[in-house]
Amino acid sequence: MEQKIKFEQEYLLKTSPKILNNMLMSPSGLSEWFADDVNIKEDIYTFFWNGSEESARLLSKKNNEFIRFKWIEDEEDGIDSFLELRFKVDPMTKMVVLNLTSFAFEDELEEVQLYWQNTLEELKRVIGA
Repeated sequence: MEQKIKFEQEYLLKTSPKILNNMLMSPSGLSEWFADDVNIKEDIYTFFWNGSEESARLLSKKNNEFIRFKWIEDEEDGIDSFLELRFKVDPMTKMVVLNLTSFAFEDELEEVQLYWQNTLEELKRVIGA
């Protein structure tokens, strides 16, 4: 079975950890920049986009620090992957540093990286960063 390739991206945001925490941890925050709508039932987050949906299991989270998911489809296919959004305040610049860790198949890597760049630009726009 083909495995996914891990990649990381880093973004500097002019915002507060409290605002970013809400945008990453809550269904209402996630639906402002990541998906059209988000539902949570126990540890399963269901994301809705233009009539389609994907579900992810919450693996772990720590307020004002990170959230980590595993897509249910990858879980069912036995693919070792996750999606993590981790953030901290840079002590020098006082800006929030957001680190994205995700995975993609080799033939989709550039497309997925571009998707995340565009999606995180939308997050920046929404929070005014």
